[in-house]
Parts: sequence; C-alpha cells; structure tokens
Amino acid sequence: MTSGSHSPGDDDILDAEIVPAPDFTPSVQAPSFEEVTGYTEAGVPTFDHVRDKIEQRTATAIGGQELAESGREAAALDEAMAKRDEAAKDKLAEIRKSMGL
Repeated sequence: MTSGSHSPGDDDILDAEIVPAPDFTPSVQAPSFEEVTGYTEAGVPTFDHVRDKIEQRTATAIGGQELAESGREAAALDEAMAKRDEAAKDKLAEIRKSMGL
C-alpha cells in the first residue's frame, strides 16, 4: 500500500481471542408448587410441611411453658418483696414508737 491511500487501521493488527457467548439461562429455578404451598397438587401435605408445623408447635409449647414458669417466679419474687417491705414498715413503726414520735 502506498502511504497516500492508507486509511487508519488497515495495517494495524489486532490480537484477540474468541470468547464463547455467556449463558443467560437462570441458574436458580423457580420453586415448585409443593415448595411454595407445602402441599402436593392432590392436596396432601409434604413431609417438610408437616415437620415444620410440628417444630413450630413444639417451640410454641416450650415458650409458653417458660413464660408460665417465669410468671410463677415473678409472683414469688413479688410476694417476697411485699413481705420485706411490710417488715421494714413494722420496724420503722417500732423505732418511732421507741423514740416517742
């Protein structure tokens, strides 16, 4: 080629590699009917659904028991505090009486 008819890029050599096109198929599939509802299409609960329900009921029962026990403990503490306050009032009244107030 002559230098007068040279267009930019004619003599430039490009080094490149062929890259495969990216795969745009989703890697995560949408959840199935059973995974979403916990039931088969025939209306039968799945094993996972039943297990989850049992675990939830067990956790609720344990939590209720813990609350009931802490309620009894709190009532016992309230009663002990009331007895202590009453004893303190009685002692104060005894001291005032002994001082002639």
